[in-house]
Amino acid sequence: MYGSYLHSGPDGVELKDIGVVLLDIEGTTTPIEFVHTTLFGYARARVQEFLERHEADPEVQADVERLRAEHAAEVPPPNPPVASVAAYVRWLMDRDRKSTGLKSLQGKLWAEGYRTGDLQGVVFPDVPPALARWREQGQEIAIFSSGSVQAQRDLFAHSTAGDLTELIQAYFDTTTGPKTAVESYARIAAALNRSPSEMLFVSDVGAELDAARAAGMQTALCVRAPASEAPTGGHAVMYTFDHFPG
Repeated sequence: MYGSYLHSGPDGVELKDIGVVLLDIEGTTTPIEFVHTTLFGYARARVQEFLERHEADPEVQADVERLRAEHAAEVPPPNPPVASVAAYVRWLMDRDRKSTGLKSLQGKLWAEGYRTGDLQGVVFPDVPPALARWREQGQEIAIFSSGSVQAQRDLFAHSTAGDLTELIQAYFDTTTGPKTAVESYARIAAALNRSPSEMLFVSDVGAELDAARAAGMQTALCVRAPASEAPTGGHAVMYTFDHFPG
């Protein structure tokens, strides 16, 4: 069963026959501050010790090799130079780079924090009831974030609202492709065996929404701070997940 909805915002954008709600995380389901302050801060403080402790772990070393290859390909090289993998990780985080090697390593590091209870995933209060509502309405829910699939699952599994993973059917990260590439959204639709037109992508980043729309998806701009609202770019607008869509 699909839901048919009409957004009554200033752009008058119609949303209809939504079978899948595809969600961004940072700034959409989760406060930006949690990612940049709590998660990045946790990784920054522990990355050196984590790498030393896992120097014989083949999965961690695969991330290290990816990071070394990325570092070698930097044009121009980092200035000032970074002398270690841990220093390069911090350099990438300071620039919020969407490095696949970085995101994979972060996911492994944060997994330890979630297991020990040092970390707990934060979601906006309107997110858990919305996820439950969409599932009750027959819609599937998927996530597309620059964070690794492991990091995504752990955030929702250890959230402040409890384990939300039973409500989410699929997760996609940058191994699918960049979030601003049209092809990434086409791949996601194909992976879910869906027509892009029956998928709604919700994000706080206009360039991502533009790419999803170009792939044929319906789109909604998530504005968590209305006072700082930017131009909508012709996308539907949501200020809260309450009663949206529908």
